[in-house]
Amino acid sequence: MAEFRRRVAFRMLWAKTRGGASPPARTMKPKNLRIIPLGGLGEVGRNMMLLEYEKKILIIDVGFRLPEEGMPGIDYIVPNVNYLKGREKDILGIVFTHGHYDHIGAIPYLIEKLKNPKMFASPLTRGIILKRQGDFPNLPKLEINKVKGGSKIQLGPFKIEFFRINHNIPDNLGLFIETPIGNILHTSDFKFDPTPINDLPTNFQKLRNFSKRKVLLLMSDSTGAEEIGHSLSEKEILQNLEEIFKDVRGRIIAATFSSLINRIQQIISLSEKYGRRVIIEGYSMRTNVKISKTLGYIKLKKGRIIKAKEIGNYPDSRITILCTGAQGEGSAILMRIANREHPFIRFKRGDAVILSSSVVPGNERTVQILKDDILRQKAKVFHYKMMDIHAGGHAQKEELKEMIKIMKPEFFLPIHGQYSMLVSHGNLAKKLGVLEKNVVVAENGQVINLGQKKIFIEKRKVPSSYVMVDGLGIGDVGEVVLRDRHMLARDGMFVIVAVIDRKTGKVKGSPDIISRGFVYLRESKELLKDTRKKVINIVNRAAGSGRAVNWTYVKDEIRNKIGQFLYTKTQRRPIILPVLIEV
Repeated sequence: MAEFRRRVAFRMLWAKTRGGASPPARTMKPKNLRIIPLGGLGEVGRNMMLLEYEKKILIIDVGFRLPEEGMPGIDYIVPNVNYLKGREKDILGIVFTHGHYDHIGAIPYLIEKLKNPKMFASPLTRGIILKRQGDFPNLPKLEINKVKGGSKIQLGPFKIEFFRINHNIPDNLGLFIETPIGNILHTSDFKFDPTPINDLPTNFQKLRNFSKRKVLLLMSDSTGAEEIGHSLSEKEILQNLEEIFKDVRGRIIAATFSSLINRIQQIISLSEKYGRRVIIEGYSMRTNVKISKTLGYIKLKKGRIIKAKEIGNYPDSRITILCTGAQGEGSAILMRIANREHPFIRFKRGDAVILSSSVVPGNERTVQILKDDILRQKAKVFHYKMMDIHAGGHAQKEELKEMIKIMKPEFFLPIHGQYSMLVSHGNLAKKLGVLEKNVVVAENGQVINLGQKKIFIEKRKVPSSYVMVDGLGIGDVGEVVLRDRHMLARDGMFVIVAVIDRKTGKVKGSPDIISRGFVYLRESKELLKDTRKKVINIVNRAAGSGRAVNWTYVKDEIRNKIGQFLYTKTQRRPIILPVLIEV
């Protein structure tokens, strides 16, 4: 009560001396903003980032990545969203930068866990997300708000302005985000292309206007940070592709990513110019062409597209086949043609195969095998190492430097790339005048704390481990399962089936043995004979102990003892599966 009277007396005294005015309110210092990457930092793909201010969360992108070579049976890897469990009401919305699957592909697998929040995407990105969601009929329908370059939205403490920026897919949007502590610019994947195809050049004046509003933090694409120079323009690619169209007298089979809408348009335009009909093969390729055509991002003349079964109605010089499979994917159309599994198309002398994409790291051997198979079938192969027929969608060192120079950020956070790419990009920023203490190279799961005067990585981390998608299973395949798959692939499986007499607890007859990928049974009779003896001894010893038999323990004994025995005889470690049947 005394404290209350003191405050009232102070306000009355202030009012007398200041002509009735109230004392000034004490200004509250804004809290720091937390930036939490759940994917995309320290890897290429699986892009997902959280911005959190006073417990309110904005999500940028929800992408997947393809499995590594050592992940047999895995379809995709998606972000770990355990940090958001129980906090779904704090999610203000998801904003998408563009329509590549490494930025949107995890939506069908995670949207229910995120409780279907508000979403914002450009028309093409929205179309691709909705079409893919249609392949999952049991999932809820999505409501995605359309945005474009210049659109502005307010989500809680975040005011977001979208701006158009070049990539290798139309409708790519960067983000200028106003927050209570300052402005953040997120570049999306980008490059500066002075002569793009199917797009407008970069609006540098727009970028400079953002800089004038003061950029506290720049988050910039790092995928090309180790590449010297400037990325190729799509116009150069078009000119080089045209040289192929001029010279080739047979069929042209062009393979690329189904999401490279600009490249697809180039192939179609050149086919029209040189009088070729176009066959579009591959589900994702046909789907993206249909969506892009509907939205006006792909233009083609009526009657230009024909079906694969009509290929025999035209001379080879009048045919272009546009398909997926430039990475040697086993299920893609190009691989099916190479394996002679396509119902209508076979390679033959005179064909020209264009691999219009750079090789994804880890796919080198697969792509080499594919090229060799095509060449053995007497077709020619054109790839990016022979001539510039593929332009990456990512800025290289000169463009990255230019972005930093334009924005003049106080703080810098490299995003999207392997750790070496992030480090290389961070070093560029330091050379251009960003203070070393203001450059943060972070990885998935680390929490970046951003204030008006300081940026640092917190000690605590959030879950960011791989969540693997295998068929309909999401996250049910872990390290143990992967280890077993590796063992199966390397040393095979050894199944021991023993029938146990329920009364005596001893083995009846001789155990059956099934071997898959370990040894050929007919040539290993002595090994199998010794194995059966050891199994009988282990079971009978347990049954003769006079105590109730713990069959789980007996199985473990068989697994361990037979495993050791087989290793001493073969130097291999198969997965051993004991099956005990009581009768």
